[in-house]
Parts: sequence; C-alpha cells; structure tokens
Amino acid sequence: MLSAAVRRFTTSAVRRVHYEEGPGKNLPFSVDNKWRLLVVMCGFFGSGFVAPFLIVRHQLLKK
Repeated sequence: MLSAAVRRFTTSAVRRVHYEEGPGKNLPFSVDNKWRLLVVMCGFFGSGFVAPFLIVRHQLLKK
C-alpha cells in the first residue's frame, strides 16, 4: 500500500515538472550568444589561471 502511494507521488511529481528540453537548456547560463559565452568563459577560466601568478607576484613584492 505504501509503495503504491510512493509510486503515484513520484509519477505525478515527474509529470508536474516542466523543463525546457534541448541542448543548453539545462545549464545555469545562456549559450545562445556565442560571443558573450566566450567572454564569460575566458573570464572564468582566465581568473583561475592568473590567480596563482598574481599571488606569487604579490608575495615577492612584499617587504
């Protein structure tokens, strides 16, 4: 009896969800504008790449 109630709940919960389908629709950022995506990705990955060099430079310039 409990399993039937759980099954009814899960199937109705799945039916109530209305996500858009298609490539890029499940991402937390837009992929429609390729130039904006390029700038955002360069900023994101570039900041992670540059951070160690800036930290070392800061440490070397400290007195």
